[in-house]
Amino acid sequence: MQALVSIIMGSDSDLPVMRNAADILKEFEIPFELTIVSAHRTPERLFTFAKQAHQRGIKVIIAGAGGAAHLPGMVASLSPLAVIGVPIKSSNSIDGWDSMLSILQMPNGVPVATVALNAAKNAGILAAQIIGSADKNVQQKIEDYKVQLAEQVAQKYERLEQIGYEAYKK
Repeated sequence: MQALVSIIMGSDSDLPVMRNAADILKEFEIPFELTIVSAHRTPERLFTFAKQAHQRGIKVIIAGAGGAAHLPGMVASLSPLAVIGVPIKSSNSIDGWDSMLSILQMPNGVPVATVALNAAKNAGILAAQIIGSADKNVQQKIEDYKVQLAEQVAQKYERLEQIGYEAYKK
């Protein structure tokens, strides 16, 4: 099946975080591709990828990057697609703040939707919501997912209220 979402990262060291986006898209049965596109080490690959993704049927790009984190912004500057940035706390990161600010502080005209630090799962959910705005089947899966979230919280607060905070999670 044709991929609708492209998950890209600057390095394979980002995969432990970015696989969470893949996992949630798989749960929603949204076809995706996953690859490495380094803004600094493979700039020509980045240009080709960003300029051609929409021609290959991609609808949303999720781009994760740590450190200087130029990948999401550069892709957004070259692509007509919505780009969701995932700041990653990497080994060369300043507690993730450098990644967060690099992705968050985009100039007007080049938006990147930015999720929380290491929150690739949220990026996957946001990509699904974007696709769900035009696909009722995906939209229903998101609605069902949100019902499940509410049910999980209800189970937790009912248990807490029943047994008290001292016994909860012991």
